[in-house]
Amino acid sequence: MQRIFITGASSGIGAALARQYAAQGASLGLVGRRHAPLQQLRDQLPHPERHFLYVLDVNDHEALRIAAADFIAEGKGIDVVIASAGISQGTLTEFSEDQKAFEAVFATNMLATVATFSPFIAKMKQQAQAGQRDCRLVGIGSVAGIRGLPGAGAYSGSKSAVMSYCESLRVELRASGINVVTLVPGYIDTPMTQINRYKMPFLMPAADFATKASAAIKRGSSYQVIPWQMGLVAKLLRILPNWLYDAVFAKAPHKARKKP
Repeated sequence: MQRIFITGASSGIGAALARQYAAQGASLGLVGRRHAPLQQLRDQLPHPERHFLYVLDVNDHEALRIAAADFIAEGKGIDVVIASAGISQGTLTEFSEDQKAFEAVFATNMLATVATFSPFIAKMKQQAQAGQRDCRLVGIGSVAGIRGLPGAGAYSGSKSAVMSYCESLRVELRASGINVVTLVPGYIDTPMTQINRYKMPFLMPAADFATKASAAIKRGSSYQVIPWQMGLVAKLLRILPNWLYDAVFAKAPHKARKKP
């Protein structure tokens, strides 16, 4: 039985992945800020007694360490850690009041990913030395992190940082038997995207994303864009020269800011 720890499990991609893995018979550590949605999710999963709830903010790194230690003890080990917690908010650098939004987005999307992985690495290395060499650390990037999007400096910057960080970590841990998987979602139908007021190409249901994501995690894919159509978009974005990218995206729609 797989032992899988998921942050951001109360909604969106995290909840979809929890349903996917529970259907496969896994034991889950479910992390979220609100007890009621986590409890509701667990009650809907097969074998709810196998799943453990950790009500905490991922920016509380000590609480994350305590939760990780508890889940390892309960399951006598760990197989997959998915740092799915994330937030998105429109930001504009010209407004000084958006500084707090930049800090919150980077803290939740990037720094909390580090804090989520860190408590599990020693145990994963121990398991690898004992012959279990299929442990996974899974970071969630975004196609929005491949090139900077106007009005989304915090989100694009944080997701770009996640993807670079996961690449660094993948190389660091290459000889240890721990696989680092970077998932790069396009537009996935979740509460985060449902507030967008613009067209979202290749919008994918969260359950479909979870199916494809779990397959990529099982393979140990180092980098996987989902859906595949956005993979083509990602490759195109990478090769566009700056002058053309700037001309095309200068008038792209912006995610709404939270005005003070």
